Amino acid sequence: MPDLLWNDVRNLFDPDLMGELPDLTVPGSSAEDWQAVFDLVRSSGWEWEFRVGGVTAPLPPAADVLSRPPDADTADLRVQPVPGVTVIFWLRSADEIDFDVDLRELQGQRGVDTLCAFLRTVGRRLGKPVGMSFGGDYANPVLGYDPAADRVRVLVDPGRFDLVTPEG
Repeated sequence: MPDLLWNDVRNLFDPDLMGELPDLTVPGSSAEDWQAVFDLVRSSGWEWEFRVGGVTAPLPPAADVLSRPPDADTADLRVQPVPGVTVIFWLRSADEIDFDVDLRELQGQRGVDTLCAFLRTVGRRLGKPVGMSFGGDYANPVLGYDPAADRVRVLVDPGRFDLVTPEG
């Protein structure tokens, strides 16, 4: 049984309604958590690319990336958990793991299942919640991985986003 059903969450995956790039975060993180993400990416079999200032580079230890000066070039880690879906981790701060995904790549039940599997994998590895929010409203995620339930759940009042409910 999937964590979420497309008919229940389709509006949360609508790029016109929600914007194309929701914000995904693991708040209360550390350099050790970032390193766990790096290790997960290396061991997962996913395609990935680490870039600094838009130039591909070897993936260093997380502590090295996070200790760069504030005016250093932007560093990101681009991960493809499945072909056609790219997750971009932004290495800005040790205390929050911040990443984006393009909703246009996550349409239909397959897209929902792909996102849920990815959030579950990251959340399980870290033992922490992973939230998805819109418009920089990190304090109020609309859905996310709940480690206590070990599943991805909708975290908002469905009426807030005019969710489509299954017919029947």
